[in-house]
Amino acid sequence: MKKSILAMAVAASSVAFAGAVQAEVKVGFLGGFTGGIESLTPPIFDGAQLAVSQVNEQGGILDGEELVMPTGDTTCSDASAASNAADRMVNTEEVTAIVGALCTGATIAAANNAAIPGGVVMVSPASTAPAVSELDDNDLVFRTVPSDAFQGEMLAKLLLEKGIDEVAVTYVNNDYGRGLADSFVATYEAEGGTVAENLAHEDNRADYRSELGTLSATGVPTLVVLAYADTSGQTVLRQAYESGMFTQYVGADGMVGDSLVEAVGADVLEGMIATRPGSPDLPGTAMFQEKARAADVDPEAVFAAQAYDAAFLLALAIEQNGSAEREGLSQALRSVASEPGEVILPGEWEKAVQLIAEGTEINYEGASGRHEFDDNGDVPGVVVEMAVEDGEFVRKGQLDL
Repeated sequence: MKKSILAMAVAASSVAFAGAVQAEVKVGFLGGFTGGIESLTPPIFDGAQLAVSQVNEQGGILDGEELVMPTGDTTCSDASAASNAADRMVNTEEVTAIVGALCTGATIAAANNAAIPGGVVMVSPASTAPAVSELDDNDLVFRTVPSDAFQGEMLAKLLLEKGIDEVAVTYVNNDYGRGLADSFVATYEAEGGTVAENLAHEDNRADYRSELGTLSATGVPTLVVLAYADTSGQTVLRQAYESGMFTQYVGADGMVGDSLVEAVGADVLEGMIATRPGSPDLPGTAMFQEKARAADVDPEAVFAAQAYDAAFLLALAIEQNGSAEREGLSQALRSVASEPGEVILPGEWEKAVQLIAEGTEINYEGASGRHEFDDNGDVPGVVVEMAVEDGEFVRKGQLDL
């Protein structure tokens, strides 16, 4: 009898303990923690984590459940690594949704091999290549960053506005590099510029002197490098400088990292011109910047604001959907991101939960702008001019060319 009573007491205590463990809702994060953007990924992840912490600090999600964010490393350029990381998220972690991936090839591989078959919504804060728009994704792949079809156009017009009317171009030979180069070259030439050479290069090589020899044979002083700050882009710039081939360097979002300046040299890259997606001057932008600085998150880090928006939007969509189930989430995401509805700004989680509970439509206006997703899950966006000054990339202003 005593043994039976003891067993019942242990069982009761186990049930009570299990009930005390807070339930979780999982939104995964796929990023290039190693590889071509390994120095850019941590602040992007910090942006997403800020949204997660705000949700949990303001009562949690779905009647008090904890929002958690497991991570996976895509290495940026390895499709197998991206597929494996996404498979773990979808089938082992059983996430409701995914923030990411970051590099375009990783996003496409993760989507095709795991997320789309698993019915999991992905929102990338950094995959900018036009190829993302072409995915047959069952309305599951979105992004909070504009396509490079827009960034390439803005970069071309910026250089021409500065009187740079002849360039040599090299781009990393993948979806990101090709898409950006195609957009840049098309606009640059259409607007009267001359592309003396347009040459692809493979990522993760130790030597690009052969390609640089071809590029420098044009005699053009300006080299446009559309690649990654921690792999080929860095090596190309270093070897170009060592060979004395060019006097002006230009890049885009994948090159905008202070690790690039540190690796190649502040004196070498002083005056380098670049572009990257940015944030408009809206109430949500100012609110995010204030809250990010208070949490020791860099609001100016490339794609940090877009990652915050991706995570906050997915949390809102899960709350709107009423469960951690995957079905119906893409429709809920479109609903919370679009007019009409009462405006929700970054950090206003409690307000959003109350409105959703009351059946009131909401419209999130975020850290990186308004996210009215089109049929492809794309958004209009803002491109900003960057430049290397005194050893770091600084924002020069929004491009409205």
